[in-house]
Amino acid sequence: MAPEILYFAIPGFIILLVLEAWYSWKEHKDYYEVKDTFSSLAMGIGNVISGLLAKLVVLAAFMLVYKFRLFTLPFTWWMWALAFFADDLSYYLFHYTSHNMRWFWASHVVHHSSQRYNLSTALRQTWTGNLTGGFVFWMWMPFLGFHPVVVMLMQQISLIYQFWIHTEAIYMLPRPIEFIFNTPSHHRVHHGSNLKYLDKNHGGVLIIWDRLFGTFQPEEERPTYGLTKNIDTYNPVRIAFKEWGDMFRQAWRSGSVRNGINYILRPPGWSHDGSGKTVREMRNEKEKQKNIE
Repeated sequence: MAPEILYFAIPGFIILLVLEAWYSWKEHKDYYEVKDTFSSLAMGIGNVISGLLAKLVVLAAFMLVYKFRLFTLPFTWWMWALAFFADDLSYYLFHYTSHNMRWFWASHVVHHSSQRYNLSTALRQTWTGNLTGGFVFWMWMPFLGFHPVVVMLMQQISLIYQFWIHTEAIYMLPRPIEFIFNTPSHHRVHHGSNLKYLDKNHGGVLIIWDRLFGTFQPEEERPTYGLTKNIDTYNPVRIAFKEWGDMFRQAWRSGSVRNGINYILRPPGWSHDGSGKTVREMRNEKEKQKNIE
């Protein structure tokens, strides 16, 4: 099994979190709220516990696919370089899909459920992600010839990188860095519930995928963090499973098998009766209003 380097980073995460909280208090910033922070920490602990089982399932799936690999890539510097870009592209595709298919959003919504944006938000992670199939976006890598240990190491490196970008304490970095890498500014946009910020900046380590695929949005006004309809709870169990319950309840009551499937496979906000709106529908509606005015 891949070395769990993510666990070794946890003490560093805690130190940085404490420093940011101290800075927030010292400078009279409004970064933290006690109950919200403890909810995020509880979600992080739950993610670690559920991940113990999930990673065994993922490793088994990767090893099975690796048996049918097209190539055997050697452990050389260029393999690691290719693995970095392959992993980051996989993360972008997974992240994009998690905002555009409700099945994956039901897990990912946990990470967006806080109305605060600080380093504890980075730890607010799903308990159901890998067990509901998120790892399929990386399956092409062992099939191509990347060893499963390499794939799982790169996933952890990406998550470690993404911790520090969950902060308002850093405004903007030098322009070349902002152009290539995912930064606090770019990721603040991603966590915004403002209409123009929704479903933007899906990158992991690099922001170049968003620039290439048309999902990039620069930070302008300060984002309003959270969801378009906030869940308003600090209960970790409700945070973890509320969207799953809502999705299956709406699918069951939708009146047809087709509608039920659409509630699972279509974007968040989709409804068969117009009671909800997807991000695209909200943007189209706003555009129509502009044209009328």
